[in-house]
Amino acid sequence: MKRILRHYVIDTFSLWAVSQITSGLVFERGVVTLLIAGIGVTIVSIAAKPVINLLLFPLNLVTFGVFRWVSSAIIIFLVTLIVPAFKVNGFYLAAISNNWMDIPAINLSGAFAFIGFSFFLSFITSFIYWLIK
Repeated sequence: MKRILRHYVIDTFSLWAVSQITSGLVFERGVVTLLIAGIGVTIVSIAAKPVINLLLFPLNLVTFGVFRWVSSAIIIFLVTLIVPAFKVNGFYLAAISNNWMDIPAINLSGAFAFIGFSFFLSFITSFIYWLIK
């Protein structure tokens, strides 16, 4: 139970952080939808992610794990089907420019939007789990 609660808190925080960094994640009823989407991501991650990873294992093996973002994108897509007030309208990351580097704006739509969000969601959750250990 403790592991599931920790998973829920990290997933919900990661969804919130990704929605603050990028544009395109829509929580129609605000915080209530965020909390319900966090429950959805936690349940789908625990129940369906092992099956999805098993089905995508050959592609993950060939790409050395890079294809794992697609499994996370499938999870986000399943959560948008389960939670009607949670939507992905596209993926937009504003341009970042400073003295050392310039990152252009990124604008994705369709399935690529799910992959973009899954990249950021995976990065943030992996970083939090790394901090906890």
